[in-house]
Amino acid sequence: MNVLYFHQHFSTPKGSTGIRSYEMAKSLLNHGHSVTMVCGSYGGGQTGLTTDFIKGRREGNVDGIDIIEFDLAYANTDGLAKRAGLFLRFAFKSIGIALTHQYDVVFSTTTPLTAGIPGIFARWLRGKPFVFEVRDLWPELPKQMGVIKNPVILAAMSVLEWCSYRSAHRCIGLSPGIVAGIQRRGVSPDKIALVPNGCDLGIFSQQTQSWRPAGVSETDLMAIFTGTHGIANGLDSALSAALELKKIDRNDIKIVLIGQGKLKNSLQKRAKEEQLQNVIFHEPVNKQILAELMQGADLGLQLLANIPAFYYGTSPNKFFDYISAGLPVLNNYPGWLAGMINDNSCGYAIEPDNAKAFADALVHAADNRQALPQMGDNGLALAKREFNRKDLADKWVAWVTGEGK
Repeated sequence: MNVLYFHQHFSTPKGSTGIRSYEMAKSLLNHGHSVTMVCGSYGGGQTGLTTDFIKGRREGNVDGIDIIEFDLAYANTDGLAKRAGLFLRFAFKSIGIALTHQYDVVFSTTTPLTAGIPGIFARWLRGKPFVFEVRDLWPELPKQMGVIKNPVILAAMSVLEWCSYRSAHRCIGLSPGIVAGIQRRGVSPDKIALVPNGCDLGIFSQQTQSWRPAGVSETDLMAIFTGTHGIANGLDSALSAALELKKIDRNDIKIVLIGQGKLKNSLQKRAKEEQLQNVIFHEPVNKQILAELMQGADLGLQLLANIPAFYYGTSPNKFFDYISAGLPVLNNYPGWLAGMINDNSCGYAIEPDNAKAFADALVHAADNRQALPQMGDNGLALAKREFNRKDLADKWVAWVTGEGK
């Protein structure tokens, strides 16, 4: 079966962003299918193509995946208007592919929500099976975050969401809240599958090398955050916890923030103004180097802004990376991940917007270092038991190709 796969932010493991689409495409290949990946150029991502763009696109084959990459460079630091323009341009260019390419099934994954547009056209103008994967609930999420307030734009997004769900023959949700959100829009439960982000055990659990950034000693407790420094991530909570630690002279605890994003400069400015020498900023790294960093860490930080839509409506890559590496996790918002942490004794689940509780958890971890390996082992057992990427990818392939229906 030939699968036409739309993901604007696609990356191979050589990039410093999530690789779900790469792993799912590889799984399709392993099952005897062929894949054409249509994507843009994502900041922090690496498609593997290096030739020059010709008339705004370039093509090639990377690790068996046929790739069509449009010259549409996107970064989290871009303004809202620029990002919206890039999303729409990618969608419209993708329509052309969907209407002319030879394939058996079309698959689109968010974000952004506009990823569903080529699938809608493929379904209704060519009669192709369309599978739509939802990584975040839109427009519910940006509305709660206050990122988008214009009622006309929110209404248009709601219409697009409804059209995408209703046009799709099958949907995939990455978390329980996303699945419930799709159902609330009138989609039958038997058309929706839950396939969360998975654990890349081959990358994270088999590392022998380790490293720590400058400024972190071997005796420090090192808590790491790996990901985008954006509005959604709420990283001021980490700086507020660092300030609490500074007040009680716990200089043996270091918070390491690895990544890039719209708010990184302002976070660095705050850390400098408040003289938070216990906060270390580091540039993004690829998966291999990240795995080696995790081997040298003591705790993984799963942080998000206190937005109710996040509680059950996200499936963060970093959480699954942490437990894959056998790292205990500190989570700062309620929901399904907090429940798993508590049920499996694999870290700390604290209430949101509470800097003292955040700092207290870090102090407890530092003062009880002997308990952390068992927490990490519990998390790794959870990763192997419920979130092994290979098992989830097999389920995903069956659902996308219709074998699981």
